[in-house]
Amino acid sequence: MSKVLSNATNLQVLYEDNHIIVVNKRAGDIVQGDKTGDKPLSDVVKEYIAIKYNKPGNVYLGTVHRLDRPTTGLVIFSKTSKALPRLNKLFVSKDIAKTYWALVKNKPTKEADTLIHYLKKNPKNNKSTAHIKEVPDSKKAILHYKTLKALDNYYLLEVNLETGRHHQIRSQLSSIGLPIKGDLKYGFDRSNKDASISLHARSIAFTHPVSNKDLNIEAPLPNDPVWNACLD
Repeated sequence: MSKVLSNATNLQVLYEDNHIIVVNKRAGDIVQGDKTGDKPLSDVVKEYIAIKYNKPGNVYLGTVHRLDRPTTGLVIFSKTSKALPRLNKLFVSKDIAKTYWALVKNKPTKEADTLIHYLKKNPKNNKSTAHIKEVPDSKKAILHYKTLKALDNYYLLEVNLETGRHHQIRSQLSSIGLPIKGDLKYGFDRSNKDASISLHARSIAFTHPVSNKDLNIEAPLPNDPVWNACLD
């Protein structure tokens, strides 16, 4: 994974108030602790808060959602027990609009489309397979994509999710011949140098669960030649 992992001194904070903190996750960061035992981003954010506000003892932090380890972009955490269930409710009711950017090598047959599949997760290899028709233990997955830009060797897609399934974007795009750059698990032919995949949680829009203020937050792209070309 990327050697530049987040720590309390280099954390990319995109928005913060009394109840919420939004950070730009680096490739290689894990949002919550797992069997690897690697330090999760949630602990990094706690350290950041403890240092910034000189807080002794345990710092409260609620994890609202996750991103896959090799992906980058926006992650929201709750700083208060009041905000956490309200944020969770926004995700369940789909009142949070999340937009992803993905780089793919092959040209989409349609410039824009809605993909509907039934995803079945295999816990043994931590991979989801996209089926056209419902199969046992599968979950319906819906996403919308459009082509934003044609680069020299890649295509930039904007993806919006209607559902939030395991590896949904990776699996669904791969199933139509559009594996994401660097994503060996879903059919791309070579890895990225930093072991990332070129999938970025670009922006998020929602109404603040406590202040009722409308928020629209955008995450800067990773500093990479191909990503940089997307903004040229």
